[in-house]
Amino acid sequence: MDIGVISLTVLLGMLGLLAIGMPLGFASGFLAVVVMVMKFGPDLLFSSFGTGPLNILAQRMYGLCTDYVLISVPLFILMATLLERSGIARDMYDSLTRWLNRTRGGIAIVTSIMAVVMAAMSGIIGGEVVLLGLIALPQMLRLGYNQNLAIGTICASGSLGTMIPPSIVLIMYGLITETSIQALFTGAFVPGFILAFCYIVYIIVRTRLNPSLAPLPEPEADDLPPAEKYRAFAILMGWFVGVWGGGALVHAALIETQNAFGLLRPTDYAPYSGSQLLFYGALALAGLFVPTLMFGAARARKTWAMSKGLVAPLVVVFVVLGSIYGGVTGITEAAGMGTVAVLALIIIRKEFSLALVRDALMRTFRSTGTIIWVTFGATALAGAYTIAGGPTYVANLIVGAEMPTLGILMVMMVIFLFLGAFMDWVGIVLLVMPVFLPIVLKLPPEEIGLFGPLADARSYVPVWFGILFCVNMQVSFLSPPFGPAAFYLKSVAPPHITLPDIFRGFLPFIAIQLLILMLVLFFPELTMLFRQ
Repeated sequence: MDIGVISLTVLLGMLGLLAIGMPLGFASGFLAVVVMVMKFGPDLLFSSFGTGPLNILAQRMYGLCTDYVLISVPLFILMATLLERSGIARDMYDSLTRWLNRTRGGIAIVTSIMAVVMAAMSGIIGGEVVLLGLIALPQMLRLGYNQNLAIGTICASGSLGTMIPPSIVLIMYGLITETSIQALFTGAFVPGFILAFCYIVYIIVRTRLNPSLAPLPEPEADDLPPAEKYRAFAILMGWFVGVWGGGALVHAALIETQNAFGLLRPTDYAPYSGSQLLFYGALALAGLFVPTLMFGAARARKTWAMSKGLVAPLVVVFVVLGSIYGGVTGITEAAGMGTVAVLALIIIRKEFSLALVRDALMRTFRSTGTIIWVTFGATALAGAYTIAGGPTYVANLIVGAEMPTLGILMVMMVIFLFLGAFMDWVGIVLLVMPVFLPIVLKLPPEEIGLFGPLADARSYVPVWFGILFCVNMQVSFLSPPFGPAAFYLKSVAPPHITLPDIFRGFLPFIAIQLLILMLVLFFPELTMLFRQ
């Protein structure tokens, strides 16, 4: 049968099945069977089982579902659920609030910063929005914050886990496209933090222009005067420098230990020189002790009292991202280490219970099961459509339109935005990326971006396109009518806050996301700043 008819059947069939409420995994699996029958005839399902196109399809599904990196997905989900059930996030929120409570819009800024740290810990979106809705929304509404500002801040910041490593979206994209996940993490670092920074700048500017949107809370007895808070902040920054120096020493020790056991090749690492070790050692000692000597032990104790809630989250971030970027472990091992670190912190904080672990495991099983079923169905459909010649047909259709390179990319962005309003990101990356990425790889790299920075870096195109896709998925989490963030927040919001209210609060933040999408599209060099 003609591939054009098959493509139209897949498109209309997917829209129809999703409209009647069929889960995406089952809908895409059913359509995979329809595509195979339309292309090869009904006899294929009975006479050629285990051979020919069906064998290719089975190998494709088996290869994806047995990829070692896939294990990191349930581990990161487990880490997020453990964090959500423990008091680590609430203590972090309290510490950040003590630092910024006298700043206009401070609670909203705290919410955004907390979302960044949580995204860097686990990369899970739904849990972040729910947790911020439980912790931050009542506080902002109690203080008289504008409802739209509070809602938009929580949901937009809570979806940062799409961009900021370790992002589950980036992991799945890397698995599907066989792109280096570490390169994706490195490339997404700058755009992700630019997006978070833009949220914070928007909050600061808007609350300065209209102070009634974010009233200042009443002063409390233990609030530090501004001058004292600046001194405490200097102490805190000194401690961060000391910890950074100590972290470099720990990294050197881990690398040398691995080398001593023959786990590293000489090309895998650059050993620290003696002068480097002395420098980092001096930095650690100076950072940890000089601020206390300069400002006094009493101020140091106050600084610790204000900041101790940040220790546990930063430990988790250091374990996960430090082990990945430091070259100590891979993605999967880092996810396991992060989960163990969270469990250890929960035990140290005396919050551990079998009920907590059981609840976290059950939620992990449900979330992972959903992702796996969607992976089965969408991989089957993408594979069947590929065997039927779909990607070549779509490529010829788009390229045959004789649009410029940026025009083709803009069309893809519009399609992503449209699909994101109706489908889950897992289905989009599994169904659409096998069709779109080959087209992007055929585009002239010197015509990508305004200044053609990819002209000499063709191999980097999949990394850049993956990050571009993730920014699109940021928008999809807020896009009506099915923006998941709205429903996550609605599940924990007060009854008087309706879904239209929630979507109304998203509008300024969607505009910011679209701005960052254009920046990454026109300036790919933003994703290449830390490229190795």
